[in-house]
Amino acid sequence: MKNILLLLLLSSILFADIRVLKAIPSIVESGIKIVDIRTKSEWKETGVIKNSILITYYDEKAHYNIKHFLDILNGHINKNEEFGIICRSGNRTSMVVKVLNKKGYHIINLSGGIESLIKQGYKLVSYKK
Repeated sequence: MKNILLLLLLSSILFADIRVLKAIPSIVESGIKIVDIRTKSEWKETGVIKNSILITYYDEKAHYNIKHFLDILNGHINKNEEFGIICRSGNRTSMVVKVLNKKGYHIINLSGGIESLIKQGYKLVSYKK
């Protein structure tokens, strides 16, 4: 029993927080940093959240390079600050937040993704890169 309690205590210390919140306009407009992990073609198709940080996690063939992703992420995010992460529908972010959480990041998983924001009438800006 003591081992189980110790394990629970250590796991709560070792892992940062993951919060799951519905992707709604008031959250993305709150000033919190938002990391959009979709692909370039998705950004072009729908547009992006103004001032979001655009870092593709999975490419069009579902490949990823965690080291490359983290190198770019760490140029924008302080590991101790909370930030939102979004994709098209929420499927990719639900997987990515687990990886980032194990590495000590404080994440808000914006469930429902860009699709949810669009359905609520949120206006995205054109992707310009």
